Parts: sequence; C-alpha cells; structure tokens
Amino acid sequence: MSNESKYVIYILRLPSNRLYIGVSRDVQKRLATHKSSKGAKYTKYCKKPILVYTEQSDTLTTAMQREKQIKRWSRAKKEALISNNLDLLKSL
Repeated sequence: MSNESKYVIYILRLPSNRLYIGVSRDVQKRLATHKSSKGAKYTKYCKKPILVYTEQSDTLTTAMQREKQIKRWSRAKKEALISNNLDLLKSL
C-alpha cells in the first residue's frame, strides 16, 4: 500500500500548550488548514500549531479508533508518546 493511501493520526501542540489530536490523509495540507483558521473549532484561533507527532494507519477505521484511544489518555501518557518514551508510556 502506498503512503498516499494511508491515514495519519497526528498531534498538534498549540501555543497555549494544549494538544489537539486528529486524523488526515494529508497532514501538511491539514496543518495549513488549521493555521488558516479553517480547521477544527478547537484550533480555529490558533495561528501557530506545531506538529509534534504522527503515526500511520492503513484504514480510516483503525485511524479513528487510535485517535479516540489517544484522546482518552492522560496528558502524561500523550507526552510520553510524543517524546517516544516507550518505557514511560507502558508504565502509565
């Protein structure tokens, strides 16, 4: 399967240090949408979100399940995922 047909789960860090988790086929295009105030309500007024994490998924269903899973995690667990600290991630 080519990269273009994959879905990407992504995490943005907003200037307020909040995290936004989403799914897209084209993360760079979606990031541009967020920066132009045309993205999600959560990022509408955020001009400088920073892409801090991406993860590929083969299907929209699995991508959305993963997005939902990450959204339920604690802030500490999300930060461990972003920093690729697998030992900490497993212990949380």
